[in-house]
Amino acid sequence: MNLPVILFGAFDRHNLGDLLFPHVAAALLKDRRLVFAGVAERDLRPCGGHQVVALAQAGEGHLVHVGGEILTCEAWQTAVMVQTVEAASRVVAAYDADEVQRTAWAAQQLGVSRRAPYVAPKAGGALVFCGAGGVELERLSRDFRDEVLAVLRQADYLGVRDAVTLETLAAASIAAKLVPDPAVMVAELFGDRIRRQGEGGEPARIRAAFPQGYLAVQFSADFGDDATLAAIAAQLDRAAEDSGLGVVFFRAGAAPWHDDLEVLRAAAAPMAAPHKAVFESLHLWDLCALIAGSRGYCGSSLHGRIVAAAFALPGVNFLHPGRGGGLAKQEAYARTWGMGEAPVEVEGVAAALGRALAADRHGLEQTAASLCAAYRASFAQWGALVW
Repeated sequence: MNLPVILFGAFDRHNLGDLLFPHVAAALLKDRRLVFAGVAERDLRPCGGHQVVALAQAGEGHLVHVGGEILTCEAWQTAVMVQTVEAASRVVAAYDADEVQRTAWAAQQLGVSRRAPYVAPKAGGALVFCGAGGVELERLSRDFRDEVLAVLRQADYLGVRDAVTLETLAAASIAAKLVPDPAVMVAELFGDRIRRQGEGGEPARIRAAFPQGYLAVQFSADFGDDATLAAIAAQLDRAAEDSGLGVVFFRAGAAPWHDDLEVLRAAAAPMAAPHKAVFESLHLWDLCALIAGSRGYCGSSLHGRIVAAAFALPGVNFLHPGRGGGLAKQEAYARTWGMGEAPVEVEGVAAALGRALAADRHGLEQTAASLCAAYRASFAQWGALVW
């Protein structure tokens, strides 16, 4: 029986990396019958994504988990993030303080009782995980871990994107392969499309407005307190003065608990730098064109940095000053794949950007090429399982 390939992931909400993953898989599986599935039915085509069906309605097929930090995404988080921003605010106000109500509401919304909704068992064919992340898996409850590990033990191919997740699974006697994040393929597979996208609309207007070049800057809404915003603005002013580049703020994700346009505007407002702008488009290929047309990326998004690296551009990640202990996914990934220095504190952004912008272009090109080669080697293995 010629089973379809069900591409499953968090591309039922707006997030740069998650929207890219199914495009990468579909380009590599171009001759296969594909189903795009998430935890909820959503139409993300207006912003460059896919028409997504709920996994429960996807039927039988080879099930490919296409990437992302899915091994630690809990049901409550998942259910909130597929809401509109307005609905999410109401839900959080109503249920956030009551774990029992949170759990019941999430199960009702998602139609499943799994603790990790983006980790799904076999659907009749091969079970594949490609470039999945789970940096904080060891810190979650035993019941949560046991559920995730039970599914991973069923996998016909298990590829994880960082050494921390690899070691966590090895400690549970689960053998996995180390695979780059699927977004490393964005320039190789879609470079021409992205260049064409950059020739029109908002990306072209930005390029015309910043003939001296610009930094593509993004950070999530949880950086929005006054003190942190002031620190970010001061660091970016210093970086702009040192480099002669403009600063363009953009959103890498518009789902709840991601980025917020007003927070970015609040960071831009006090900056002394004469060349600054806030990029408003949320279309996937506009975002890729903005990053590809920049002189480098700076922000909190792992995929902002990965997309920049795919185009052999320097990148700097920074972390929220109030984060808890443990290794962040950005640091785990950078360490694993040699993507320059680890994420910095906000106060270190200007200095880190100076070092990143001085990086050797040839070295960046070599890193991009080696990551693409590693991902293609992974695809040769798991692709054969679903063909």
